[in-house]
Amino acid sequence: MALFECNVLGVYYEILFSRSVSLACGLVMESEKEYHIGIARGEIPELVLLPGDPDRAKKIAEEFLDTPSQIAKRREYWSFSGTWKGIPIGVCSTGIGCPSAAIALEELVKVGCKTFIRVGTSGAISNKVTTGDIVIFSGSVRDDGTSRQYAPIEFPAIAHPEVVRALDRAAEKRHVRYHVGIGHSKDAFYSEHPSYVAEDDKMRQRWSTLRKAGVLATEMESAALFVIGHLRGVRVGCACVVIGENVAKEAKIVGKPPIDDLVIIALDALVSLEPSRN
Repeated sequence: MALFECNVLGVYYEILFSRSVSLACGLVMESEKEYHIGIARGEIPELVLLPGDPDRAKKIAEEFLDTPSQIAKRREYWSFSGTWKGIPIGVCSTGIGCPSAAIALEELVKVGCKTFIRVGTSGAISNKVTTGDIVIFSGSVRDDGTSRQYAPIEFPAIAHPEVVRALDRAAEKRHVRYHVGIGHSKDAFYSEHPSYVAEDDKMRQRWSTLRKAGVLATEMESAALFVIGHLRGVRVGCACVVIGENVAKEAKIVGKPPIDDLVIIALDALVSLEPSRN
């Protein structure tokens, strides 16, 4: 009887120990994942596309990449991996605006990612830019709050020159209408409409000033991505497709142009920056 009880207790403690080890291992694995994006080192390739919209991240992975697979889905951060022309590519959505984009970039850098291209949408500022055009940002006006918490406003928000050149070459080969130049980042989407803000005359003057300065388009993420990319020593670029009417018209956005050309240009640019090809 004593022997039987001893065996039973032995089995009980063995099960208890096994569960404890499994739980501990699970906690360790979970602790290795970055808090917001839910990704650990080695789970996502070094070359990454950064769309804002989580559904766009899914679309890019499923419709453009070979052997796509989901990595994680947390909050606004939906991530995937796959290949393009045989090169591993990661995709991670950033949500809307500089604050959430900054979190994504910081945590992706921590898990080993090296080169990033934001693929998104923008509104036209320059009269030379029309709906459906692709704009490749060489830099961005820092009209956001996030980048100011990283560096003083005098510090420029500049895209990595290697990424700009790669995007330029890819867009030229794609034979699409595109522009390369300065963009603009803001925190308030509807500030594009001066009538929506308290000082409407000042806002109209601001858009006019940016237009006269040759700023091409406005969006909500690039300034922070460029500043953080420089501070972290990684390569960051941005290409956007223009949607809606020029900001001067204060028109409601109706429908969106296809993103196929934009995505293919960004993917071709990324693979050209793969270390083994340079």
